[in-house]
Amino acid sequence: MNVIFIEPSFPNNQREFVRALHAVGANVIGIGERPVEYLDDEVKGWLGHYEQVRSVVHEPSLLAAVRKIQGMAWVDRLEATVEAHIMPAAKVREATGIPGTSVKTAYLCRDKPAMKQALREAGVPCALSTRATAPEHVSEFVAKAGFPIILKPTAGAGASGTYKVNNAKELGPVMHACGLDQGHEVAVEEFIEGHEGFLDTVCINGEVAHEFITHYYPNVLVAMRERWISPQMVCTNRMDAEGYDDVKRMARKVISALGIGTSATHMEWFYGPKGLKFSEIGCRPPGVGHWDVYNAGNEFDIYVEWASALVHGRPMQSPSRRYACGMIALRPSCDGHITGYEGIDEVNQRVGDCIVRAKLPEPGTPTQPVEAGYMANAWMRVRHPDYDTLREILDFIGQTVKVHAR
Repeated sequence: MNVIFIEPSFPNNQREFVRALHAVGANVIGIGERPVEYLDDEVKGWLGHYEQVRSVVHEPSLLAAVRKIQGMAWVDRLEATVEAHIMPAAKVREATGIPGTSVKTAYLCRDKPAMKQALREAGVPCALSTRATAPEHVSEFVAKAGFPIILKPTAGAGASGTYKVNNAKELGPVMHACGLDQGHEVAVEEFIEGHEGFLDTVCINGEVAHEFITHYYPNVLVAMRERWISPQMVCTNRMDAEGYDDVKRMARKVISALGIGTSATHMEWFYGPKGLKFSEIGCRPPGVGHWDVYNAGNEFDIYVEWASALVHGRPMQSPSRRYACGMIALRPSCDGHITGYEGIDEVNQRVGDCIVRAKLPEPGTPTQPVEAGYMANAWMRVRHPDYDTLREILDFIGQTVKVHAR
């Protein structure tokens, strides 16, 4: 099978998808923005061919590259795993007759107001929401839903550009920051109180082949705003617990309603006083290398499972569920340059056997802002057979490790 993979080397974990496709027998054809000389020898060895384009999100350039490749060989699949690449890939896929995620599905998985409308019509519980292109649209929504509300990009990812607005006094400055007074478009949503988590799948022909549930501690909007917090994302190994049944049923409803076929998915949800509410979906794997968390907790290779789904239409292994596994972000004390660490020796002595991987940038390394994400600075990936014990270990690490900067 000939599979085109978009941007095989950046960000760094993109190479894992290329490796996996090669491992299951695909002839992998890369399209990327960097010269072929930029690719390391391993990636080059996994690729049967490579085409450089000026931008993988510039649809005419991507289309021309795909048509050039089709002139040399039959193309069975065209795949992308980065949020910004999903829609360009779908449009080119449709223009060239290559099977895979449709433009309609890609749009519904990216445009939050359209996504929620489609899911409400399918009976999936979601927050009240609307699309706004002017301040009066927000005012009309507030008149119905009340405060607090959320304003965010219609096609954003994570908490980037997301604001919680608690009252009318805060609303004006936030609408200005979002560009609403200049005609920019935003998604406006009812704020949902409750615990936040996500469910990730690998689907084959619309059926769930693999699924994993992860919890945020604390919720993303708080974690991405407060420097003092060492936020955690923790994947449970208690997938059969009764409390997850509703989340799993909701995920399957979403997959069906949005027409998702063979693909990875990343679905966020809230559970609180108003019950279980769907938040949003990406028709792609999760970010921040979270598939590596699933590998460490389940002693298998989810990249290969994804590749096997695409190439062979079947899973190859079952996850062991032996470990709960999570990652914790460790923030520098301020922006600047890292000067050193405190508490690392104590952590290694007490729980070092549970640490799967850690990134501790060398002193002198420039820091990244809190908003840059969970893996922007220092972090640790940790596992333990018992979920509650893992949570205690992660809390201990967050309370003990200090990343000094100036």
